[in-house]
Amino acid sequence: MRRFLFCVLICFAGAAAAAPRTILVMGDSLSAAYGIETSQGWVALLGKRLRAHGYDYTVVNASVSGETSAGGLTRLPQELASHHPVIVILELGANDGLRGLPVGVMQANLGRMIALSRAAGAQVLLAGILLPPNYGPQYTGEFAAIYPRLAGKFRVPLVPFLLAGVAEHRELMQADGLHPLPVAEPRVLDNVWPVLKRLLKSAAGPRTTGAAGGR
Repeated sequence: MRRFLFCVLICFAGAAAAAPRTILVMGDSLSAAYGIETSQGWVALLGKRLRAHGYDYTVVNASVSGETSAGGLTRLPQELASHHPVIVILELGANDGLRGLPVGVMQANLGRMIALSRAAGAQVLLAGILLPPNYGPQYTGEFAAIYPRLAGKFRVPLVPFLLAGVAEHRELMQADGLHPLPVAEPRVLDNVWPVLKRLLKSAAGPRTTGAAGGR
């Protein structure tokens, strides 16, 4: 009987060790694949790229179109408790800016989300956003400064601008001028991937062998 229980415990431990780790994406419409098929969005493409590179991760997309930093902060504790992520990709703030909300409040909300994620045992990747120039130089400047300031304060890796190489090309954007077309989503992922790879390596790297190469 003791030998049977010992074997059961060994099998259980092995299964737990082999369980895929989770990357949680907390974002807004830019990560929720607004206006396109979910499978075409950069978060879905991230799951495919991880598998192609031999990384055994489950990607949970908890992004909500229209989400603000306050809404994300409200939802985050439940998402952390439900998914136990090892990495949280935090992509929020665009809707705060588009609504002209106080940048200080946004900064506090994002800072709290970073702290909560770390307290839950997750590493954090912060994805920055820039506003269109029609919001005025003072507000857009203050808004843009939030992301590097938070990255420096909390020492978290930063994607300076999620839509770099995309937003400035009208032919890559949907009619609203705010959201990428499907053809541009791989470029969005390319902005995230080099920064994310450093976190993947610090989380023990690939678990499988014979993985395909790629970007």
